Amino acid sequence: MIKIKAVIMAGGKGTRLRPLTCDLPKPMVPLLNKPVMEYTLELLQKYDITDVGVTLAYLPDNIEEYFSNKYGPLNIRYFVEDIPLGTGGSVKNAEEFLDDTFIVISGDAITDMNIKKALEFHKRKGSKATLVLKKEPVPLEYGVILLDREGKVKQFLEKPSWGEVFSDTINTGIYILEPEVLNYYKKGENFDFSKDLFPKLLRDRVPIYGYVTENYWCDIGDLNSYKETQFYMLDKNIDVHIKGKEIKPNIWIGKDTIVGKNVKITPPIFIGNNCEIEDGVELNSYSIIGDNCKIGTNSSIKRSILWNGVDIGENNEIRGSVLCDHVHTHKNVSIYEDAVIGTSTHLLSNASISSSVKIWPNKKVDDGTKVYEDIIWGTKYTKNIFGQRNISGHLNKEMTSEFASKLGGAFASAMGNKDIFVIGCNGSYGTQYLKNALISGIMATGAYVIDIKETLMPITRFAIDFFGAKGGIYVDTDYMDKDRVQIELMNSNGANIDRAKERKVENLLNRGDYPICGYRDVKVPLEINNFNIYYIKRNIEEIERYKSDGKKIKIVLASYAKEAIDIAQSMLDYMGVDIQGIDIIDTTTKLDDYVELMTNKIKKHKYDLGIILSGNGEQVWLIDSQGNIVNGHRYFLLAVLIMLKKGFKEKIIVPYHYPDVIERMTKKYDIETKRVKSDISSIMNETLKSAANKTKNQYNLIFDGILGTVTILDYMVKENVSLAKILEEIPDYHFIKRDVHCQWDKKGEILRKIIEDHENDNIEMFEGVKINDDRGWALILPHSEKPLFKIYAQGDSEEFAKELSIFYDDKLKEMVKNSTLET
Repeated sequence: MIKIKAVIMAGGKGTRLRPLTCDLPKPMVPLLNKPVMEYTLELLQKYDITDVGVTLAYLPDNIEEYFSNKYGPLNIRYFVEDIPLGTGGSVKNAEEFLDDTFIVISGDAITDMNIKKALEFHKRKGSKATLVLKKEPVPLEYGVILLDREGKVKQFLEKPSWGEVFSDTINTGIYILEPEVLNYYKKGENFDFSKDLFPKLLRDRVPIYGYVTENYWCDIGDLNSYKETQFYMLDKNIDVHIKGKEIKPNIWIGKDTIVGKNVKITPPIFIGNNCEIEDGVELNSYSIIGDNCKIGTNSSIKRSILWNGVDIGENNEIRGSVLCDHVHTHKNVSIYEDAVIGTSTHLLSNASISSSVKIWPNKKVDDGTKVYEDIIWGTKYTKNIFGQRNISGHLNKEMTSEFASKLGGAFASAMGNKDIFVIGCNGSYGTQYLKNALISGIMATGAYVIDIKETLMPITRFAIDFFGAKGGIYVDTDYMDKDRVQIELMNSNGANIDRAKERKVENLLNRGDYPICGYRDVKVPLEINNFNIYYIKRNIEEIERYKSDGKKIKIVLASYAKEAIDIAQSMLDYMGVDIQGIDIIDTTTKLDDYVELMTNKIKKHKYDLGIILSGNGEQVWLIDSQGNIVNGHRYFLLAVLIMLKKGFKEKIIVPYHYPDVIERMTKKYDIETKRVKSDISSIMNETLKSAANKTKNQYNLIFDGILGTVTILDYMVKENVSLAKILEEIPDYHFIKRDVHCQWDKKGEILRKIIEDHENDNIEMFEGVKINDDRGWALILPHSEKPLFKIYAQGDSEEFAKELSIFYDDKLKEMVKNSTLET
């Protein structure tokens, strides 16, 4: 093998692994009683790579001390960062050591990849930077890479949303590099390989290739992967050296370990050195015991990991848990699935630790205590809490007061915890109780809360701007499922926070280490009753300019929520609209059924317009005098047409998946459009950027059902035109939507295969995969909350749009079927 050097990046804090890493750098976290980084060094030694640089940042002495004199054949040099430099900056820090081809590898991931084959690929291709890649069914937490048929990198994206996923091939963070690529940036500069260096190399057409390894690779990024990797090792599914003697198949027991009478051991099992397993103990499969541990009489351990020096009392029950160094439990203690007990914690007799509880180091749990939530810091929530536009779940299941309180604290900290935040909710008791818990969490950070009580979502957005707040929260109910609630988090513009801020909230929530203030800094919330009147008053000032004394428009008005009805009625009455009927829709009535009822009523009584407002006041369904239903993208087209006819001059923001007829409309008026990703945050924030003044025309029309309706009615009155006539001015277009179900872990693979199938066609990968044709296009977009793909097809004719949609519907279904059969 060609002689090369290696750089191990070992500066990680491992915040997502806490409390395992509270006082331990991530590369030192043990896998089968050896630090993760030790496996990396053994892999390098296997391929005769003896010159190794190690970049350090967090608790560097722990690593240097452990590996000092441990690897005689290896020449190890350490390079310590005083400030974070990013992956590229970290390696640049060791530049003096790197004079030829070198491999960069993580000290906190484990792999048994064939370095020789990867290096041969690198040299054969004449590559300046080779990325080692791996197939990953759900690639959201990684950098996604797209290769051409020769293995050259075509495109990559760090930690995409589902709409951005274009492959199931991910970046492992292992690179083979030529030293000249380090000339692209300066020493001491914060620089990242994926975000900074590789895009520059691509732009300069420097050869970058991807080597796809079939071997095992796992980034020990969270507690689940930490456990599962070790179970995988016990099954001998990864080619690494396991410490200790294998006395029977899949049973490893170290030196000087004593096993008592009637001990039941079910493989695979790992037990370290100098342990004492007392009589009657039951060690079930996938249990891992470190050095110098004692397991008391009649205790039972299953699928659990015990670090060094753990002392388990008699009659304990340990299930699916991790216990760090020197944890001591007394008799009759129970620890359940996914619990983590930090270093040097004592659990006294009859204590019970519930599932998913995290206990930070050096704590004490008293006799008989039942612990249901984390002690001091931590969380038991799933990492990805955001859906397509909000956080949702069932009341008192996923959405508990404990969760809401911690979410409030994490949100305030992510946004700026000494600032002002506005919060509102709909009128249900469940949302009010969650709102109060959110307020408690925000207050705990020292932030100031303005509680505007029961209101609508657009009014909460308005209040954020009104008070100059840093952000806001709205808590809503799913009106068809009263047990299901939704929480929307908003920025200082009143728009939903972007994905970067969502990740920050998720990370703070998972780590639980956001700052908590002292009692002197807790601020009493300001409660404002009837804030809705401020919204009505502000917007009536706008209405007054175009209030008409002409012919009154006869309408019927409905919503699932009384709050939406009351506010809309106040504004429509002021306009002089003739409201012929008001209906609060029964929550047992499906919206489609109610739309049909209203359509019949409008036709029968010859009303001019039917208006149905969503319960939160954000969306609107319009029904014209002829029974045409206007909602979704059709309502968007109507809003665009109204804006153009009213002389709107700003750039119009358009969701990527909407039909191209919008550009045909705006071109006629010489107005620019900008396509953005279809998530609510992107559309909202870009719309607000393009708003030239406080009237926010497009924003109000699209995201405020009441103001949107008022604006459309104003145009109808001033121009003395019916909604049906306005709709006739929208050019013909042919647009079809379909859904295809697909397992979560197959989405990335299928998207990659679609791109490969259409490699020579005109495709776009701005969001999902869009295949263009002379007569139209089809967009395949993975849904972010459901196991399915959305297919959007547009054609020059209805027939071709249908043909396109059916073709890709059949294609996806066949690919899903074949992928499932392969599994």
